[in-house]
Amino acid sequence: MSAASAGPAFQLEHVTREFALGSGVVRALDDVTLAVERGMFVAITGRSGSGKSTLLNLLAGIDVPTRGTVVVDGVALERLDDDALTRHRRARVGMVHQSFNLLPMLSVRENVALPALLAGEPERAALERADRLLDEVELGARRAAHPRQLSGGEMQRVAVARALIHAPALILADEPTGNLDDRSAAMVIALLAAIAARHGATVVLVTHSAEAAAVAQRRIELRDGRVVSS
Repeated sequence: MSAASAGPAFQLEHVTREFALGSGVVRALDDVTLAVERGMFVAITGRSGSGKSTLLNLLAGIDVPTRGTVVVDGVALERLDDDALTRHRRARVGMVHQSFNLLPMLSVRENVALPALLAGEPERAALERADRLLDEVELGARRAAHPRQLSGGEMQRVAVARALIHAPALILADEPTGNLDDRSAAMVIALLAAIAARHGATVVLVTHSAEAAAVAQRRIELRDGRVVSS
């Protein structure tokens, strides 16, 4: 096992993230320390403003802590420059958003393959892997369709397949069921749980849904930027 693959999927050591607001400072995360094992399906819960999205942004390398250390897959993110953080997101992280973020002019197949194509992978290989992932999320028959032709649940399943295209170690899902009906939401959550088991990826789900959080193997609750249960 390589140094980068040893240890937990990610860990935070005394992480604080502050933002300037007018003449004052808002502390979105306050001295957070936690570690999550590889292959876990973890739910992050808490009220709006509790620090959930800030935590995801730190794990993705979109943001950096004011103080403390964020380590993902053995790499301390605060030591990386912008180019290295971009490579971190491309290689280690898959993102699933509430609003799907599919490109309407591309087919389902092309949307799934896009991250691999942008990373310079040969088109044929990227499209073949996109086909396999679409079969896995039970949308192989819709590969030629465009996002406007899909239901909300189908679009989110496409987004999950896209997040898997580069076989990331970490899947970050930010309220992925927020725009879905109950049946579609349950299907997407079951899919994320299956991904954690089948692909060995660590899935971090930010959610307000008690039903979604109940499916996770571990629940971490944030309140006012602090971990109150884990």
